[in-house]
Amino acid sequence: MAQIGKRNLLTIVRSSTPGLYLDGGTHGEILLPGKFIPTGAVVGGKVEVFVYRDSEDRLVATTQQPLVQVGELAYLRVAGINPRVGVFLEWGLEKDLLLPMREMDGPVNPGDRVVVMVVLDDRTDRLIASARFNRRLDLKPPHYHEGEAVQLMVASKSPLGFNLVVNNAHRGLIYHTEIHGPLRVGDVVQGYIRAIRPDGKLDLALGQAGHRRIGEMADKVMAVLTAKGGRLPYHDNSLPEEIRDVFGMSKKAFKQAIGTLFRERQIIIDPDGITLVGPVDGEQGAAEK
Repeated sequence: MAQIGKRNLLTIVRSSTPGLYLDGGTHGEILLPGKFIPTGAVVGGKVEVFVYRDSEDRLVATTQQPLVQVGELAYLRVAGINPRVGVFLEWGLEKDLLLPMREMDGPVNPGDRVVVMVVLDDRTDRLIASARFNRRLDLKPPHYHEGEAVQLMVASKSPLGFNLVVNNAHRGLIYHTEIHGPLRVGDVVQGYIRAIRPDGKLDLALGQAGHRRIGEMADKVMAVLTAKGGRLPYHDNSLPEEIRDVFGMSKKAFKQAIGTLFRERQIIIDPDGITLVGPVDGEQGAAEK
């Protein structure tokens, strides 16, 4: 079945004067206008198209590729404004994308850019943009792990740093102290999960720096653990002062490090401490004994 607001690979059912009709499954036949027909397209073959509704609410297909699909965020330019309807955004198709007044997060002017999510409007079944997308993000506790690589969209500035959207689904924050280069609203960058808070919110790191930092801390824990015979009485509830004295890092960094090592199955974490998985180096283990 064809998905509205997505790129689809659809079968060509028949040819007519207006263009080609494609098999849209339960949506019925969908017209691909003649001006969008690719070279070599024949009845029975397949064609990759984007499906949306036109101004008359008919499903149509196009081989033009929009800058963003339904459920995704993008930083789009304002093409025009209708005070009674909303704002029209350029998104790579002939027909501009509507940002309705009720979905706006503040005033804009022609030529401005705005971060929006493309959604399927419950009222009209048409694709629209929403600048008030926070309410559309996934509020369930995320299933990421610390150090995991993710795609980030810079959504807005914050007194603490920048608010970002993780994988088009979850909210996150990167602190000013974690930013080591230019960062602007609308940027799409790769980052890493730095920490997962108890309330499910995400602290983030940009580029490889955050990932390397967690890796370095994990290596440090492994070195101390190996040198001490493969077993140490430190865990999530240990005092920060103890962690700093033994490992030379903050308790937060320690928790990130042992979380990474646990997921990589290099250590076992129990209520009384951490234990190395596998044999300890003979000489180091003997030395500690």
